[in-house]
Amino acid sequence: MDFIVNLITKASDLMWSSVLLYILVAVGIIYSVYLGFPQVRYFGEAFKQTFGGLFKKKAKAEVGSMSSFQALATAIAAQVGTGNVAGVATAIMSGGPGAIFWMWMSGILGMATIFGEAVLAQKYREVRDGNYVGGPAFYIRKGLKNQKLAKFLAAFFAVALILALGFVGNLVQSNSISAAVTKATGINPIIIGIALAIAAALVFMGGMKRIASFAEFVVPFMAVLYIVGTIVVMFVFKDQVGPAFRSIFVGAFNPSAIMGGALGVTVKQAVRFGVARGLFSNEAGMGSTPHAHAVANVKHPAQQGLVAIVGVVIDTIVVCTSTAMVILVTGAHEKGLDGALVTQEAFTTAFGSFGTSFLAICLTFFAFTTIIGWYYFGETNIRYLFGKKGLLPYRIIVVFFIILGSSLTQKVDFVWVMADFFNGIMVFPNMIALLILAPQVKKILNSYRAGEVFNRDEML
Repeated sequence: MDFIVNLITKASDLMWSSVLLYILVAVGIIYSVYLGFPQVRYFGEAFKQTFGGLFKKKAKAEVGSMSSFQALATAIAAQVGTGNVAGVATAIMSGGPGAIFWMWMSGILGMATIFGEAVLAQKYREVRDGNYVGGPAFYIRKGLKNQKLAKFLAAFFAVALILALGFVGNLVQSNSISAAVTKATGINPIIIGIALAIAAALVFMGGMKRIASFAEFVVPFMAVLYIVGTIVVMFVFKDQVGPAFRSIFVGAFNPSAIMGGALGVTVKQAVRFGVARGLFSNEAGMGSTPHAHAVANVKHPAQQGLVAIVGVVIDTIVVCTSTAMVILVTGAHEKGLDGALVTQEAFTTAFGSFGTSFLAICLTFFAFTTIIGWYYFGETNIRYLFGKKGLLPYRIIVVFFIILGSSLTQKVDFVWVMADFFNGIMVFPNMIALLILAPQVKKILNSYRAGEVFNRDEML
């Protein structure tokens, strides 16, 4: 077992300390420059597209699709999870407060990347079993001209995503939630895992319609609840807010100047862990959220691309920053804890026993919604590989991993290493496709700028 752990750790370190770090940053820069910085140029329009119609009478969605907001809610359900609680904590513990700055940078560049992913997912979606489906496997398979390469990369991505999110990813979610809830309540983690698995299975069985309705209702509630809690903590420790921001900016370029959690940390570590945890959190470039954006009922793919940008803003700039500030202002990162327990300690420091329960509740929402989102992404790739017949075995295995993850409360480091490794390998085929298909993304964006009506068949 130790041999396997060491092997995966070395492979993950190699990917994230050099290869993926440069690839993700490079693709983010390329898309930002090539598309004319859509995350800046259309920032206001993105929010208008996302929230402008919330209080208007909703048009009836096309059968087998989600509304644009439901698609975003499903994407955010996957994005806002343990990466925002445990992931931010591990980034600070491993890379110092400066890691948060690099998390922001990866998020800003990732906004352009995720725009491209959503646009391509919209263009190359198709109907299977009466529902729209789409994502990287589909735009790789249908978009790349070299069919042998396209078939291989699409299948590789589909398998990698199922392993990374459907199985290992959901193991991470249940692992973090069990650790937090067990500390807050004393309930046996296995019982927590079983309850979580049963609740998730009930949503799974309802298909796209139930998943969309669940995300649309729960995601806004959980985000507001958590953000309000973090604002209260920052108010209680308001004298530490300034020093906390200073530690982030100084630690990003000169970690040795910051005492405490960043002691001995290098700039390379700050960058590595900031970008790695940023990806795990907002999933830009990973190829996961396009599965939700593909099925959005919009008139033009670029509209959903703008909505996807808002997802990264909410996840990384708002929620991750809120977590980081709570940890830094309370000094929870200096107490030698791991994962979600660092963030839980921060809330406990601020609110006492209520803080422990508060984070346990928030983490329950985060983890559960992420399980639903990641299940759905995996289901799309199961449909791509095996068709409808693969769904039942997939659901059973996902439920098993949810329960298994709850029993690994003493294996936090190993769980995160596994998550980093599988997240890493699924990035490669998606990055290749994004680079090759970038001209198509630009052509679609230009048609949107010109006010043209989108024709899926003509827009090559």
